[in-house]
Amino acid sequence: MHGIDQGPVRVLVVDDDPNHLRLLASGLRLEGFDVASAAGADEALVHLGNGEFDLAILDVMMPGVSGLDLARRMSREFPGVRTVLMSAYHLSERQVRLAACGAVGFIPKPYRIEELAAYLRQKAQPLSRAAAG
Repeated sequence: MHGIDQGPVRVLVVDDDPNHLRLLASGLRLEGFDVASAAGADEALVHLGNGEFDLAILDVMMPGVSGLDLARRMSREFPGVRTVLMSAYHLSERQVRLAACGAVGFIPKPYRIEELAAYLRQKAQPLSRAAAG
């Protein structure tokens, strides 16, 4: 994990809406995050294979491979990347858990970038207790 001593939190943003993708990536950069963006699952997987990320923000509703499907694949292939789902359709934390996709949280659209940045910083922190095994 990155942090104050190791540099900015590295985030991969995945959304098929080019305007939202650009605005979200720009906003997170202004908040101090190191951001890469992808317009879909295939592009996201290329980024994941080429770099190390702390977090990935995935739009749930994307054509082709959905954010849920991408999150499931990432939990198998890139388990060190914490995934946060994003959608205009509200999902409770319980629904996120039941989706069995490995996501650590959910961001409803619309959001305030300052609140989103604080939420992501919290999600990027090392886990406070060992994972049950």
